[in-house]
Amino acid sequence: MSELKQTFNSSLGKKLIMALTGLFLSLFLIVHLGGNLLLFSNDNGYSFNMYANFLTHFPPIEVIAWLLYATIIIHAIYALLLTVKNRQARPVGYAVTPKAPASWSSKNMGLLGSILFLFIVIHMGDFWYKYKYTHSVGFKEYRTNLSTGERTVNDFTPQKDDFEHSQTFDGDVEIIKVKDLHTKVAESFSMPVYVIIYVIAMIALSYHLLHGFQSAFRTLGWVHRKYLPIIQFIGTWLFAVIIPLGFAAMPIVYFIQSLK
Repeated sequence: MSELKQTFNSSLGKKLIMALTGLFLSLFLIVHLGGNLLLFSNDNGYSFNMYANFLTHFPPIEVIAWLLYATIIIHAIYALLLTVKNRQARPVGYAVTPKAPASWSSKNMGLLGSILFLFIVIHMGDFWYKYKYTHSVGFKEYRTNLSTGERTVNDFTPQKDDFEHSQTFDGDVEIIKVKDLHTKVAESFSMPVYVIIYVIAMIALSYHLLHGFQSAFRTLGWVHRKYLPIIQFIGTWLFAVIIPLGFAAMPIVYFIQSLK
């Protein structure tokens, strides 16, 4: 047990924790982007609101969510510990990687990570916290005719403060009452300051993943000449380009729509 503790307290151990938590967060980004793309569904927020309700009321997902929050904190703490240690001593490079000129992103991972952590705090405070723990988010009532597929939507005010969601039926009509996170998102994305903050954070995410994704595989020793080009391709195009662009497109599109 003491040897294990000593291992994880070493520079290599800290890098291993950073690599594992970083890869877990990278996988989460794929899932999160897929869910958030429902914002582009032209259905008065129905798909996105149902998605948000599922995430916050399905017990297994809630367990994963708390694991995610813990992972973010651990990743941030160990990043800080490594940054402080590297400033106090010569950085220790990856054992399997020959020395090469450091990229801008690799030299500024601390700055990029700080921007992302601040963004996560703002983002979760504005959406997750208000959605889950306050009454500042309104409600929508969706009535769907199951025979024709026609759906109507109206604002809904619950009679009880602890109301979360409900599903009832009136003949062939399904009636769903749910928290309206979609409107909250649209309101936030109509503010230029929030859009700018969001886009800056996605630029930071791009550079952070450009270096971090590939570095995680090097730290874990999962590097082979045969597979290295694949890792570099995925790290560059999926994580450093497609995912940040996908997230950044949301506030930009909603802001443009708010101007009409």
